[in-house]
Amino acid sequence: MHYIIDSHEDIAWNILTFNRDITRPVAVTRQMEKGSRIIELNFGEAMLGWPEYQAGRVAVIFATLFAAPRRYEKDPYYSQAYTTIDQAHACYQRQLETYNKLFDEHPEKFILINDRKTLSGIIEAWERPVDQSVENPIGLVLLMEGAEGIREVKELASWWENGVRLIGPAWAGNQYCGGTLEPGPLTTAGKILIRQMDEIGFMLDISHMDEQAVLHCLEFYRGPIIASHANAQALVHSPINRFLNDAVILAVLERGGVIGIVPYNHHLVWEWKYPNDKHAVKLDAVSNQIDHICQLAGDALHVGIGSDFDGGLGMQSTPSEIDTIADLQKIAPMLTARGFTDQDVASILGGNWAQLLQHSLP
Repeated sequence: MHYIIDSHEDIAWNILTFNRDITRPVAVTRQMEKGSRIIELNFGEAMLGWPEYQAGRVAVIFATLFAAPRRYEKDPYYSQAYTTIDQAHACYQRQLETYNKLFDEHPEKFILINDRKTLSGIIEAWERPVDQSVENPIGLVLLMEGAEGIREVKELASWWENGVRLIGPAWAGNQYCGGTLEPGPLTTAGKILIRQMDEIGFMLDISHMDEQAVLHCLEFYRGPIIASHANAQALVHSPINRFLNDAVILAVLERGGVIGIVPYNHHLVWEWKYPNDKHAVKLDAVSNQIDHICQLAGDALHVGIGSDFDGGLGMQSTPSEIDTIADLQKIAPMLTARGFTDQDVASILGGNWAQLLQHSLP
């Protein structure tokens, strides 16, 4: 089996919101949460756990710092939500502390990746022949989803020093740019933010950004551009601005970017609504999304997987063949059946993200 790099997991949000422990098996978490509100709030049961990461050969994760505006997360259960910029900053800082605690308490399991040397060590471990008796550490690359944790642009240097390497300026719209359900271009503050990100070396994640803001960024941002978790509008047929139209996809491809496909039923088949029948969406819908990017690119070098599992997306909201994170490996034979080579499959599961990080990390 090839190793996987998952470009989007809200791990700290998950730990703080649901008090979960991702070092335990998924079955234990599900049993502990049986009958609780967590299932409803997470749109399904837990999918992340240490044995499942190992079984699925998940080598690297883009682990987010994420909090939503309180206008979208009205339920008081959601502790990681904010009304003011200072509250946003506090949420993001607490999540950074949560990752540092994870690294300190489980150094044999989770390692912060903030440079190429560390990345290479992680990848080398996962490229060795599979040995069921050996557990490999997982590397976490920190991604800030929504830039409202940055109160002023001068704070960017501190986030960099603390290990953050990617920033997605938007979730919803904010003081920097338009976002999901709240369209708009880059603001003056947004232009300053993007320029400073470029100067410091941050990678830009356009997921959730409005098209106007993305195209504006492309005019002057020269650094690496990705979409950590975003599906193609052409296959979803959604009326909202959460998805990537082909013009934006082509612009990302021209810059050598990578797009992470999300195995979320509602982002694969727009008409699907939780808690509809899980089996209404098949994993082949993920393959369709991957193939769409490859057809536009003319190769298999610009697409990967950004699961968003357990970040408000549980098992009942994923295609029928998926039970836990380990089942992402089931995408491989589907791609092979479509005519993708073994090298193509390796690139899509993890190699494309590894290549981008090798070129982008300090």
